[in-house]
Amino acid sequence: MNLQKRITLWFTLLTISVMVLFMGFVYFSAYKNRLNEFYTILEKEAITKINLLLDAELDALTLQTIYRENREILYEVEVAIYDADEQLVYHDAVDIDFVKESAEMFEEIRQNQSIRFLQEGWQVLGFVYEHEGKPFFVTAAAYDAYGYSKLENIRETIIIALVFGVLFIVFLGRYFARRIIRPVTDMIMEAEMISASSLHLRLKEGKEQDELRQLAQTFNRLLERLEKSFESQKQFVSYVSHELRTPLTAIITELEWALQRDRNVEEYQETIENTLSDGQRMAKLLSTLLDFAKANYDRSEVNFKPIRVDEALLDSSMEVQKNNPDYKIELDFAVHSEEEEVLVNANAYLLSIAFSNLMSNACKFSKDNKCTVSISTEGNFAKVVFKDKGIGIPKNELDKIFTPFYRGQNKNFAKGSGIGLTLVKKIVDLHLGEIHVQSLPEQGTAFQVLLPLS
Repeated sequence: MNLQKRITLWFTLLTISVMVLFMGFVYFSAYKNRLNEFYTILEKEAITKINLLLDAELDALTLQTIYRENREILYEVEVAIYDADEQLVYHDAVDIDFVKESAEMFEEIRQNQSIRFLQEGWQVLGFVYEHEGKPFFVTAAAYDAYGYSKLENIRETIIIALVFGVLFIVFLGRYFARRIIRPVTDMIMEAEMISASSLHLRLKEGKEQDELRQLAQTFNRLLERLEKSFESQKQFVSYVSHELRTPLTAIITELEWALQRDRNVEEYQETIENTLSDGQRMAKLLSTLLDFAKANYDRSEVNFKPIRVDEALLDSSMEVQKNNPDYKIELDFAVHSEEEEVLVNANAYLLSIAFSNLMSNACKFSKDNKCTVSISTEGNFAKVVFKDKGIGIPKNELDKIFTPFYRGQNKNFAKGSGIGLTLVKKIVDLHLGEIHVQSLPEQGTAFQVLLPLS
């Protein structure tokens, strides 16, 4: 059963339940009111006859005649009067005697002063009435034909109203369910048009500030993230294939050249060196790409623990200098006390990659191959600054340096893959930190990394 039918069904059942309860309450109220009103009439009719018999001294035969001639008329009441000894004083029709008085009935009347009950649809009332200090037992009975007729009319009206009400509610429920579900149906149709090749499409959000608008906005934000992810993936694959194709092509060319004819030892050695250089370049690129993939992990999947920033910097500098003996890295920890431990909640492997990349970049793009690193605290952050006196970055390229595979004017100064700074930015973001850069062409560059203290 689809949502539209479920809404219609629940709306119909709920409304019918409310209608039945309401109409049942109305009918029950009418029934109780008729019952109480008719008992009041019975009592008044009985008291009237007692007064006519005892006060006005109207003879019993006349009262009995009036009863018999009007017995079929509405509200004509059969009255019986008994004295304190339960002896019959007056009866409208002894031969009819609809109410069979008994000793048990008189005892109940004596104890409760008044009783009421139904007998074959007739309402019967029994009560004690005092006249000139003498108690009398009085019973009165009558059939409320008019009242029952009114109740029957009310019942028929309720049934007819309920039948037509149900039909109307079903129609109304289907109409409103269709109106309510229409935005969802439109979303489904729009969503079915979206595919990997049309991720630019978006759902209509509508004008109403309701949950459906929030759902459409949430879905559109998801589509935006997916679109960015797909675009990044396509761009990533394109750049990777381009970067890997170059060293592979060079390796293949070198080997084909070597196989074309016999070469001397020097030529073979040169070929091997060139091939090794291209292979190392490709291996470094692949290693960087793997690190880049790890930096794209969800934060919940990365293992974090408190790490001393100075120790991480020292390990990274030693690793960079081991791989590049010409690089000089100067660590300046004087701005913070040696006894003070600057701890950050980090992943040691990823943080080491970020620090190593920033150190390598600083050395690579400096004529003196030197990088100065300082560490301090700023508020609730550990601040690490990487400075060089290199060629700098043009102002119009500062907002592009973290773009994957972007290489600016400095690509002619030193080789690179264009992934390093993007990798650093992703790692810093993964650690909930910030990275800022200041640079002046031919004067140097300073990268400032802020990491939350643990």
